[in-house]
Amino acid sequence: MHPQLRPHARHDLTDRPAPARLAYPADDVLVVSGLPGSGKSTLMRRCARARVIDSQHTRAAFARALPGVPYALYRPLVRLAHYLRLRAALRAGGPLVVHDCGTLPWVRRALARRTARQGRRLHLLLLDASPAQAADGQRRRGRRVSRYAFARHRRAWAALRALATADGPLPPGLASAVLLPREAAARLTAIEFTSPDGPLALHHPVPAPRQEPLQAATTG
Repeated sequence: MHPQLRPHARHDLTDRPAPARLAYPADDVLVVSGLPGSGKSTLMRRCARARVIDSQHTRAAFARALPGVPYALYRPLVRLAHYLRLRAALRAGGPLVVHDCGTLPWVRRALARRTARQGRRLHLLLLDASPAQAADGQRRRGRRVSRYAFARHRRAWAALRALATADGPLPPGLASAVLLPREAAARLTAIEFTSPDGPLALHHPVPAPRQEPLQAATTG
């Protein structure tokens, strides 16, 4: 049986053997964040066992429909279409995995409010890649982020990363935050959403970080 972790509160997996699978409660929502080029879309495509809402899919669809048109000209349309898809997916219910670069905190706050009203919980999976690794990932995919935009992403990422490493309770509406190094992500085989009354998970035999009691999500 593969080692499995059911995230709750904080889990900093830096310098620790990572589980082969992450298991979340059925119908919950997982937000995957990280620097551009860190491998978020690849991880979700390979491991997610639920519906995925990825802004890169929306961007690719627009690029096919508007060949030769600079992305900057239709970026607002991509964002609008992405958020409309996300809203529709939330209304439909069921487990959901969402791609988020982390530069817009209001998106996560809105997700936390919406999931709380639905009786669901919101989780955060942080794919930890160094700026050099992320820049290399951008080169490999053939899509570079401007120096200014990348600096903005790095500032936002530093704040996000602190969520998984700082002491104290998580922000209201957030049930868990997992910091997953990029090397460990390569060994992850599945991100699952399981029934709460299913079999108990086998946790990886690694000393867990100090856990804070789960707080009920609020609509703040």
